[in-house]
Amino acid sequence: MNFKTFKLEDTICRALDTLGYTDALPVQSAVIPEILNQKDVIVKSKTGSGKTAAFVIPIIQDLVWDERDPQAIVIAPTRELALQIKEDFDNIGAYKRIKTVALFGKHPFQIQVQDLRQRTHVIVATPGRLLDHLQNDTIRMDKIRYFVLDEADEMLNMGFIDDVEEIMAYLPTSRTTCLFSATMPQAIQELANTFMQDAKLIEIEQENTVTQQVDHYAYTVKEQDKLEFLMKLLCEEKPETCIIFGKTREHVDDICSYIERKGCSVDKIHGGMEQEERMRNMKAFKKGEIRILVATDVASRGIDIENVTHIINFDMPDKTETYVHRIGRAGRVEATGVAISFIGQYDDQRVSELEEFLGYPLMIKEREKIDTLKITRAMLDSLGIPEIQKEEKGKTLRKGTTKIYISAGKSKKMRPGNIVGMICEIEGVDGDDIGVINIQENQSYVDILNNKGKHVIEALQDATFKGKKLKIQKAKERND
Repeated sequence: MNFKTFKLEDTICRALDTLGYTDALPVQSAVIPEILNQKDVIVKSKTGSGKTAAFVIPIIQDLVWDERDPQAIVIAPTRELALQIKEDFDNIGAYKRIKTVALFGKHPFQIQVQDLRQRTHVIVATPGRLLDHLQNDTIRMDKIRYFVLDEADEMLNMGFIDDVEEIMAYLPTSRTTCLFSATMPQAIQELANTFMQDAKLIEIEQENTVTQQVDHYAYTVKEQDKLEFLMKLLCEEKPETCIIFGKTREHVDDICSYIERKGCSVDKIHGGMEQEERMRNMKAFKKGEIRILVATDVASRGIDIENVTHIINFDMPDKTETYVHRIGRAGRVEATGVAISFIGQYDDQRVSELEEFLGYPLMIKEREKIDTLKITRAMLDSLGIPEIQKEEKGKTLRKGTTKIYISAGKSKKMRPGNIVGMICEIEGVDGDDIGVINIQENQSYVDILNNKGKHVIEALQDATFKGKKLKIQKAKERND
């Protein structure tokens, strides 16, 4: 089904075309019409099936741009996933000038409050931080018409269900509720039955399931031998991109340090790191500047990266659902991948539960070929920084957009109308050339569209506001 079938706004169609989206994937074809008709939906669809766009597109279609208060809230279990969803809203809503705010922990609360005081169309948040804002009355909820619970089973696994139920008590009763989950545990079904009305259940059984798209197998490896075996395996497989999952922060640190000492391209993310460092490492991996990423399960959600060729479970996950989500990082949408697990001497119960879940025995390969491999410098060099860098998904959209900095904000009584009026006085520029405006305490930022950024900056070099000269220049890029 082509996206044009849904009769979407021209601004959305333009963004989808620029992003290279032409035909809707199965989950999108099934879900988009239901949400466009304001129907509650429960969607069971695997990780990497394209389900984020299935709710982003219809929500953007129905958003009222002039409304200042948020109209949609999306909850995600991790900050990485929240930022990924925000990016999808930013990209698909670029030409409609949709502003999305991401709220998550370990990010200054007051800065988030300032963002929320601006016109905000969509909020994407982790449960704990969203609840903090609701309890502090920093979000107006009366205009909320869409509520999306993404990766609901992971919410359950991470112990967020009580927070989710408390959040739902703040929502207007008249709303469209959407629940997305790769698996459907009993607790998630009960949550849906409590808070949703006549919800339509949509189960996407794709021809290419996770297990069909991903060639997954295992090796039996004692705990004390894992690092050495891992290095030989990497030299044998020569992955283009690889995510290695460890069960603890300490394991992730040890794995990353071991590989780094060998001179390979590697970095890590886990919950014990500073937010800025996590985001920097994630961005570098997504751009192809890092070949190997070592992560705890906090990162198994929210890594939307094309062509991850290898997943390695250095530690077997405690839950079978986690295994599905981990290997779902490879074989996303229509791609194929390889997932390799290390079975330690204490993993018998985990393997039994996994095989019962899969319905067939996990293939365990012989180790001889890997064990006898002699690592050479050339092999290690082949695991260096990838030669080909990846283009960010929204880069084409942003080619004609320039974010400019203005040296006046709320403290000087700067308002969006002041900025729009000032820019629209420039010859050859009108309201259609102005994107998202973000007014902070002491400065403001505005997106200038249609390749007119340089022209606007030059025209405003002598601009004043309330009798004082403004500093106006191209804004520095932010990592978040």
